[in-house]
Amino acid sequence: MVKFSSALLGLLVLIACNSGDTKTESTTETASTPETKTAPQSEFADPKYTEVGKKSIAALAAGDVDGFTANLADNAVFIWSSGDSLVGKQAINDYWKNRRGKVIDSLTIMNDIWLPIKVNTPQRGPDIPGVWLLSWYQSQVKYKNGKTLVIGIHNVQHFDANDKVDRIIQYLDRAPIIAAGVK
Repeated sequence: MVKFSSALLGLLVLIACNSGDTKTESTTETASTPETKTAPQSEFADPKYTEVGKKSIAALAAGDVDGFTANLADNAVFIWSSGDSLVGKQAINDYWKNRRGKVIDSLTIMNDIWLPIKVNTPQRGPDIPGVWLLSWYQSQVKYKNGKTLVIGIHNVQHFDANDKVDRIIQYLDRAPIIAAGVK
């Protein structure tokens, strides 16, 4: 019986020691587990934003200004690289209806490139976090005065929390437009 008690005591000590080692290993594993990852400064956004942008510019090219402005927020701002701007969906719609109706005869979009990006942390200054859609394309414009122009355009669009475009910044060289005799 003494041998059995000694063996049982030894087994209990062994189990107790192994149990302690397991806890130590578990604690060690927990301590070495990587911390929760923070979101990168920016990342690719859902491709659905590219489709919104393509649909919008296709509508403008077709002369459907209401289709072009359909996904704008009511408080949207359209800013040109020259610093000129339009504020409000209605003002943007009125401008482009006038431009497409009285100045531009036809518009063709070519060689377009689209990049949806989500900014998680602004890099500096007044940067706005959220989804941005960057686009580059050539635009062939035939004006009502008979002149034709091919120009490179870069648009940057920001989407609000409701997936409406609240900011469009358009970069283009106005010199060829002015040289074509149109404003």
